[in-house]
Amino acid sequence: MLVMQEPIRVGVVGFGLAGKVFHTAVIRATPGLELASVVERSGDEAAKLYPRIRVARSVEEMLCDVGIQLVAIATPSYSHYELAQQCLREQRHVVIDKPFALKSEEAAELIRMARERKLVLAPFQNRRWDGDYQTVRQVIASGELGRLVTFESHFDRFRPQPRHEVWRESGGPGSGILFDLGPHLIDQALGLFGPPTILYADVRIDRENGAADDAFDLRLEYMAGRRVTVVLRSTLTACIPGPRFLLHGTRGSFVKWGLDPQEDQLKAGMGYDASEMGQDPESAWGELRSVEGGVRRIPTLRGDYRGFYENVRDAVEGNAELTVKPEQAWRTTRLIELARESSGQGRRLKVDLSGQP
Repeated sequence: MLVMQEPIRVGVVGFGLAGKVFHTAVIRATPGLELASVVERSGDEAAKLYPRIRVARSVEEMLCDVGIQLVAIATPSYSHYELAQQCLREQRHVVIDKPFALKSEEAAELIRMARERKLVLAPFQNRRWDGDYQTVRQVIASGELGRLVTFESHFDRFRPQPRHEVWRESGGPGSGILFDLGPHLIDQALGLFGPPTILYADVRIDRENGAADDAFDLRLEYMAGRRVTVVLRSTLTACIPGPRFLLHGTRGSFVKWGLDPQEDQLKAGMGYDASEMGQDPESAWGELRSVEGGVRRIPTLRGDYRGFYENVRDAVEGNAELTVKPEQAWRTTRLIELARESSGQGRRLKVDLSGQP
């Protein structure tokens, strides 16, 4: 007789954009997970959207429910470290939204705590499950571009007026676009190419009266083995966004415009049961030009953020290894530190990740 395994009960801390769009909605859509509680310190939005779950006013209140096994932290960046420590001490598995930590020392301490307690600690790098990123991996692996020479990745937005009342743009701890979007771009680059040899960065404020960095250019150089230059760019002043991906190789090029549609679809309330969820329209497919094959459109693979939580589920149950490891998030955090150092000094820096926990 087949015994059905009880779902893993999950609590989500925070019900802003990250908690509402990227965590609760995806957790609810992932088989084997049960959204049990949300910490919303004020207001009743979570209760209206999920009337059958428990809404807590504090992390302490949520943790009183001993049946919650996994906690997703979706609060402002400056609070990630302390909240993750609190949940690990209470013997809960933890998912941390990006940035994983503001300092590499904090990231290392969280890793140590999780190891000692034999708990799953997963950085929420959901954009590994973007359809365009998965398509880029496929294009590189096909070899059609020949030896890859340059890889360019943009995450551009247009917000010409600073919003000082929003913590991401306040100039306080954890604010700025490098902490906001940098982890996505860096994590994807490390997933494709591993740690770089040299790093050079320009992190800056381009908008008038801005309090936090709103643009960066990050150049990663790979000198050992295959030589490739990686350029990661993000800005809040892109009325005309750059290409999401631009690859040049010795035998061809690939360009992809537009962002993965899942964020906008989730904001609009679309579920993963919809056939168009995660699907790029044909008009947004990338273009590959090669010496052998001429020009052709490359269908974008379907994106699916449930893949992240499915893997976390399996890791908690002891059936799989984590795909997004906390040690990888430590590397990303360290590269952000080096990017600020490089930008402040105006020089290229050698990348040394020997301190990885």
